[in-house]
Amino acid sequence: MSANLTQLLSIMEQLRTPKIGCPWDLKQTFDSVVPHTIEEAYEVADAIANKDFDDLKGELGDLLFQVVFYAQMAKEQELFEFDDILAVLNEKLIRRHPHVFSTSEFTTDEEINANWEAEKEKERLKKAQSLNVEESILDNIPLALPAMTRAYKIQKRVASVGFDWTELESVIAKIHEEIDEVLVEVKRKDLNAEEQKERIVDELGDLLFANINLVRHLKANPEQVLNQANHKFSSRFRLVEQHVKASGKEMGDCTLNELDAIWNEVKKEQL
Repeated sequence: MSANLTQLLSIMEQLRTPKIGCPWDLKQTFDSVVPHTIEEAYEVADAIANKDFDDLKGELGDLLFQVVFYAQMAKEQELFEFDDILAVLNEKLIRRHPHVFSTSEFTTDEEINANWEAEKEKERLKKAQSLNVEESILDNIPLALPAMTRAYKIQKRVASVGFDWTELESVIAKIHEEIDEVLVEVKRKDLNAEEQKERIVDELGDLLFANINLVRHLKANPEQVLNQANHKFSSRFRLVEQHVKASGKEMGDCTLNELDAIWNEVKKEQL
């Protein structure tokens, strides 16, 4: 173990030592640390998106600290230690890459992915057996994932066992079907406002799920696609603001038609 890692584990232990440790660190639990872990993961992703590799170094350190924090709390409860995390990780990586660490040979990405999924299936089955529950292909998809990412993973899992359309036309037809079902609920007059809202929300969820499925069928990642759309919209809207300011007006002084015309001009400038 490197000197830096040894020092990090020692620092963490001292932070959690009663009487001499940090009051904030001492009162943390597994549950209370989770939001910080999620936040740190997003900050890593943000640094990568911005190509800020100096910042990335620090953000990866913050993320590593989360792992060390969990390991220290587990050690205190005699559950496991940091070295056990490394042992489990090493075993898993070697087992999931037989084409690198043994005599197995895979020549295509499809073969590599098939082996990866087969190993994960064995892990799901083993866990289900240990808990004495029925195994599902949907096991081990974290509930805490962002909803869009979780939908994407669910769709990939069920597709791996054949529950998927083979034609893009069927995927698009499903989106049109879901749009129609949203509009049916919007136009209903036989429900009170709360009941109608609940049914609209239910149909909107189906519509979003169907759109994510289209993104998946077109070999894209929905989180990345939406992030790109967010970035494009934000950059264009900032330019709209600049155009309005240059004209001597405020945004609130402009009509929607005026703003839409400026938006279209901005789009042309970016083509």
